[in-house]
Amino acid sequence: MKNVCVITGGGSGMGLAAAHIMGKDHFIILAGRTASRLESAVKELRDEGIEAEAFAADVSSRQSVEKLAEYAAGCGRVRALIHCAGLSPHMGDARLIMQGNALGTVNIDEVFYEIMGEGSCILNVSSMSAYLTPQFIMPKRLYKHALTDSEKFLKKIMGFIRLMPRSQQANVAYGISKNFVIWYTKKMAEKMGGKGIRILSVTPGNFETPMGRLESKEASEYIKYCAIKRFGRPEEIAELMAFCASEKPGFLTGADIICDGGCVASGVNPLKNIL
Repeated sequence: MKNVCVITGGGSGMGLAAAHIMGKDHFIILAGRTASRLESAVKELRDEGIEAEAFAADVSSRQSVEKLAEYAAGCGRVRALIHCAGLSPHMGDARLIMQGNALGTVNIDEVFYEIMGEGSCILNVSSMSAYLTPQFIMPKRLYKHALTDSEKFLKKIMGFIRLMPRSQQANVAYGISKNFVIWYTKKMAEKMGGKGIRILSVTPGNFETPMGRLESKEASEYIKYCAIKRFGRPEEIAELMAFCASEKPGFLTGADIICDGGCVASGVNPLKNIL
């Protein structure tokens, strides 16, 4: 059977860069809300001799994710899931961001847990906003509800976010949603390990991607605090993601790996003037 790698949000940027690497020994399924928008990425992969297909899936919908998982399982052994899909503050309001980033991660991880087996890996993508957003506003006590009742989780989180100034609610939601991704990844490590599945998160900084360009104004504030004073190249984090998703680091799970050019390590919070 073929080894399959599913990549959400793989139509461009770091997801597509990871597909080029993973495609050397995996059948690639690029998942996105609109399959037609992934056609150029699929063609790019196929031109390199990589077996690849696109599949329409909305990670905020459990039913949609279930269809994706069923299709992927029919293609072979799903050995890797790289979950890059997400919404930035420029792409939706606070509720959409929480549904897509937080509950989308819960949906795809829980559904793919059912079809993946020993030696496989789930890799969730967070953001350095998870660290740079002031930690005192992170409602971590509410995160546990996502494990049992997604509607209750969303209702309570949104109630908290609405206490913030309206102009900053999307930014706050983004930081919380990505902080949740890291928390959830660590929380799920024991359960996943019971089936021999590793689960990790990777936290990118500013990269030369379409989403990065949307955030270029804010990104200029980050760069001056970084140890490496430039934007990251997609292939740089793609190499990290592909390595983590491979069988090589077989003892690595339940961890978040920061790849941000040293911004978080600087200890400076460039978001203090934004929030």
